[in-house]
Amino acid sequence: MKILIYLSALILLSFEGYSQSENSDVRQGNKQYKHGKFKDAEINYRKALEKSPQSVKGSFNLGNSLYKQDNFEEAANNYMSSINKINPDNKLQRSAAFHNLGNAMLKSEKYTEAIDAYKNALRLNPADNDTRYNLSYALNKLQQQQQQQKQNGNNKNDNKDNKDKQKQKSQSDNQKQQQSDNQDQQQKAQISKKDADRMLQALNNDEQKTLDKVNKQKVKAVPIQVEKDW
Repeated sequence: MKILIYLSALILLSFEGYSQSENSDVRQGNKQYKHGKFKDAEINYRKALEKSPQSVKGSFNLGNSLYKQDNFEEAANNYMSSINKINPDNKLQRSAAFHNLGNAMLKSEKYTEAIDAYKNALRLNPADNDTRYNLSYALNKLQQQQQQQKQNGNNKNDNKDNKDKQKQKSQSDNQKQQQSDNQDQQQKAQISKKDADRMLQALNNDEQKTLDKVNKQKVKAVPIQVEKDW
């Protein structure tokens, strides 16, 4: 919890001290920002950028107001915009913008991007202990994220192995069942053949009995004299 409060406090950086001249929209936005009216401040910073698209303060402070509204992605875009507008010789301004860019990335759980931003800030201002602290925090979060991803990957592989084993077992069971069914069919076929043989044998026996009976009757029968025609 202490870390989160600390990170939130760092975002209060602004460029108010960097320039004496400020247009009215930025000044109005700064007043609203200090009173916690971040949406109103955002509106005024956007107005300032409409009038002066190259305004460094407009882009940077708009990023701050968006960050305070948890719109970290758009905040990061405005920090990048301010970095591109800042004079390369002004290392402190660029360092501050990279620092806040790192905070926005950190809040979005884009730890690799946050680390890169903090490193850029430290290259420009090696004495910034706040950035060094945040860099250490981001490195730790990245390590935790990678470990979690690795664990999820292992669990996914385990689940796949279990599914493969279940599939193999199911296929084996199906094969066994099929073999059993084939054996049953073969047995039934054999039984049917035996039954057919018995039935045929029975029919043959009955036919033989009938023939024997007929032959016996022929033997006993008295010949009939055929009448002649005149």
